[in-house]
Amino acid sequence: MSKKDFENMSPKEIEDYFGVTQEQIEEWDDMLVRGEIPGVSVGEVVVGRPLKFGEHLRLVGFKETEQKIERMDKRADSLGMKRSDYLRWLVDKDLASVDVA
Repeated sequence: MSKKDFENMSPKEIEDYFGVTQEQIEEWDDMLVRGEIPGVSVGEVVVGRPLKFGEHLRLVGFKETEQKIERMDKRADSLGMKRSDYLRWLVDKDLASVDVA
């Protein structure tokens, strides 16, 4: 059905076509604006990214030469990892080897 077909229909015909009344649409709109979604539990809105590892993280950073960074990236890529995941993996592996983790 084209837009032109709907332009020639009465509001009642459009409601019958879609099986939804204007009142139902307004009720759904009010409900969604309030954050109520049927079948979905919605809690308090929290600003920010979800915790990646189940707890708050702190930034650990250091500078390195371009050449070494390229080598890190190449190695991480060969393992199917991002640089940050590769560096986390190395630290976890080292700490586990000395029983600090």
